[in-house]
Amino acid sequence: MQTPASALLHRPPARARLRTALGLVVVLLAACVAALAPSPAHAAEQLLSQGRPATASSTENATFPAAAAVDGNTGTRWSSAFADPQWLQVDLGSVQQLSRVALNWEAAYAKTFQIQTSSDAQNWSTVYSTSTATGGSQSVTVSGSGRYVRVYGTARATAYGYSLWEFQVYGPGGGTTPPDDFWGSTSDVPPAKNAVEVKILNRTNGKYPDSQVYWSFNGQVHSIAEQPYLDMPANSAGRMYFYLGSPNGPYYDFIEFTVGNNVFNGNTTRVDAFGLKLAMRLHSKDGYDVEVGENRQTFAEDRATTFQRFTDAVPGQFKVLAQTQAPYRIIAPGSDPSFRAGGANANYFTSYAQSVGVNAATSDIFGCAASLAGNPDMCAALNRHVATLPASQQGDPSQYYKAAPANYYAKFWHDNAINHLAYGFPYDDVAGQSSFISHGDPQWLLVAVGW
Repeated sequence: MQTPASALLHRPPARARLRTALGLVVVLLAACVAALAPSPAHAAEQLLSQGRPATASSTENATFPAAAAVDGNTGTRWSSAFADPQWLQVDLGSVQQLSRVALNWEAAYAKTFQIQTSSDAQNWSTVYSTSTATGGSQSVTVSGSGRYVRVYGTARATAYGYSLWEFQVYGPGGGTTPPDDFWGSTSDVPPAKNAVEVKILNRTNGKYPDSQVYWSFNGQVHSIAEQPYLDMPANSAGRMYFYLGSPNGPYYDFIEFTVGNNVFNGNTTRVDAFGLKLAMRLHSKDGYDVEVGENRQTFAEDRATTFQRFTDAVPGQFKVLAQTQAPYRIIAPGSDPSFRAGGANANYFTSYAQSVGVNAATSDIFGCAASLAGNPDMCAALNRHVATLPASQQGDPSQYYKAAPANYYAKFWHDNAINHLAYGFPYDDVAGQSSFISHGDPQWLLVAVGW
């Protein structure tokens, strides 16, 4: 049984000329009219980034999150780990034409950085670059388009990290979201009468028909063919289960959430195990739009391929995780007997943990349990193998999983997740690395169920 995230779900127990044949008089009149007529109107420049979902390569600590750079408050800021390179990214919610980017740097600024755009947060185009920046308030003209815009710093001006009071992206607005076969049309999602409207999508690549893709919530069980929607009421710390083949069959998984009357908090999770490929997309009435879960490439491949890729990607001690309950689940290491007392890998983390003054069982490190239940930073650092690094570097994802011992199970799910955000262990939300999403005024939630 896993425990709640971001104090809600996983904490442990966003685009004729006038003819002249009528004579001189007509020409003169026309010239007068033309002189008095206003110039053609240009679309007003709009601030596109404020309040949109933001992520970063790292955060110095929880006081300086990525969201602080797009909140419109010049008294809050994002600050990165003290290392190069680092980036801050904002999701505009749809592809937008861009005109300008404004950066309000704190004293820790970037000397060398790029402004980059992307439609998928994977493939990036550079629209501005400098190696002689001087910090302060900068406004740079850009051209191009993208849904995602990021500042990518490669050389710091100080010994500290990169820090922005505000990161603002401007354009004419009115952008449109490009067609997306994965999520499909959202125009048919009915308005919610309760807290949020949920639509379940069959993304099993033809393996199962809609009549064999089931969802279960609060005593209701339906196939997508019967009922693809759920008007979800407010509820506390709930789960929605998904089954393939038959209700309560061996192929299943779930999402977690706490839904208020005016807010959605939730996540996909791999804390206990991988059962089915899942992704979810939350859209709110203010235009906020974000997705988390397994990435498109993972959804596109066969289940057997995913299992084999896991086996090929992890060290020997972790290969058993794809075997114990195959072909139904890849279990988390803390659940496997080999990592528990008396098991062959029971001491996997022992020496490393002791080197930083932690005496905890390997299974408790994987599960952030016992003495680590109240120490999220240390538990995350041990799982990511950054516990011996300076605290300023422990929030830098580029440092994670570089050496053993580490939670290579969690690493695999991060490597195969949208924006590399996943819940691979209970305190994976440390430094903003989890798939937890939270926003007010939720409108609809799409959940994709894969094979």
